[in-house]
Amino acid sequence: MNGRLSLYHLLGDCLIHVFTFLTEEDLIRASSVCMNWHNAAETPWLWRRMCLQRWGFCSQAVLGSPHVNNSWKKYFLRRSHLETKMKEGRTGGYTCKSLRGHTGQIVGLVYLQGSSPLGPDLCDTPTTVCSASTDGTVRAWNIQNGQLVWCTAKQNPLSRIIIDEELDFVITVDSAGLIKVWQGQTGQEVASYSVASAHCTLLQYNKDNDWFLSVGTSPGSVCTLAGTALTKKSSIMVCDSFKVNILLVSPDKKWITAGSKDNVDSSLKVIYADSLTSPCEDEDPLCQLVPVTGCQAAVFIPTQSARLAMVHWNEHTNNKALTVFDVSMKKSKYTSQIQVQQVESSPLSLPSTSSNILLEAKDSNSIVMAVDCHLFLYSLKGALLASFKEHTMPITSLCVDSFRVVTASQDLSLRVLTWKRDRDGGLTLESRYHLLGGSHTMSRGFSLVACDYASIVGSVEGKDGNDVLKAYTFTS
Repeated sequence: MNGRLSLYHLLGDCLIHVFTFLTEEDLIRASSVCMNWHNAAETPWLWRRMCLQRWGFCSQAVLGSPHVNNSWKKYFLRRSHLETKMKEGRTGGYTCKSLRGHTGQIVGLVYLQGSSPLGPDLCDTPTTVCSASTDGTVRAWNIQNGQLVWCTAKQNPLSRIIIDEELDFVITVDSAGLIKVWQGQTGQEVASYSVASAHCTLLQYNKDNDWFLSVGTSPGSVCTLAGTALTKKSSIMVCDSFKVNILLVSPDKKWITAGSKDNVDSSLKVIYADSLTSPCEDEDPLCQLVPVTGCQAAVFIPTQSARLAMVHWNEHTNNKALTVFDVSMKKSKYTSQIQVQQVESSPLSLPSTSSNILLEAKDSNSIVMAVDCHLFLYSLKGALLASFKEHTMPITSLCVDSFRVVTASQDLSLRVLTWKRDRDGGLTLESRYHLLGGSHTMSRGFSLVACDYASIVGSVEGKDGNDVLKAYTFTS
């Protein structure tokens, strides 16, 4: 009897191993052959493996579900079906809601954590988006029904909004430099702190299980605050007299890159994060200049620990160049020194001298760049992999995830492109469709765009000064 059981388990394990080579369609067909094949094909590990292979990341709500054994297959099938709907963009495959209420310009929008429709039971739970406006309010919206969830009291005009994705806090700053932290689900104010700066760039990150917020200011400094109580930890001058409008953290959370793209003669600084979050009273922050000037855009590569890609002025061609650096620490017996080593550098032949460059990283091998009406896909070696000119007016905002790229433009359209493998196995982009945002008689075009697994939200600039959100929700 024991031998039969061992043989049964052996056959089951062999089947599961064989089934790892099947596609989802073949796996579903195999499950109908016989009971043994059905049991093997329904193994949760197989579907979990397929989910993580396809998307790399799946909802933490699903991962933590007590019913996870019954969820992985459902999660895979529903999300695949949802992606098909988003890839086609056919009328009837999505709904569009206009979210009105702001009486000023919308300066930013963010998705709240945990509001994705791909929860533990894969049910249609409401998705909430928060928007900040120069009218001095933050508003939270249910984008499925278009209803307002909560709204804060008016204050000075807001200039920026970001989200703490892990703790579900919304962070804003106004035109006087007053930073506030809000509870995302209720809109309740948690804490505030003033940096007294007309311009602020916000960067939130968690390091060693601690919460930090770094703030770039118009005088050129970076102030770092700890915890949602916003306790000041440090301040460092980065670019004297020029506003800090580039502020990034590396994927390994060891490095902060800060600087200004308003001064063509200045360089970015790479700062050891511990120097900001745990400063020593008798030591200056440990930092190093990036060895190029005139940075126009920068991004850390998300799949690398500390690889920085930059678009900057190329003095030899009077155009721009793409340069990639690796950041590391060189330690000796008595000193530590930051090393910023060039990995690649290539000249770029961009269509204009526009300084309005949008840059996003996809993986370890490619970056997405928007310049005026053009969208480019470059390798990190500077090779042009794909280019598109489908907008008739400048691209104002860019959203990149593992499934698609969405561009927003002043021509009042959103353009949706999806990733695909080329013949050599590398990634490229395929243009799919566009979404329209309304009438040019009433609007000046899209100014912002953000996405999640099942929706796209864009901000339309109103000619009357009152911006409107357009929410496109795809249904599975």
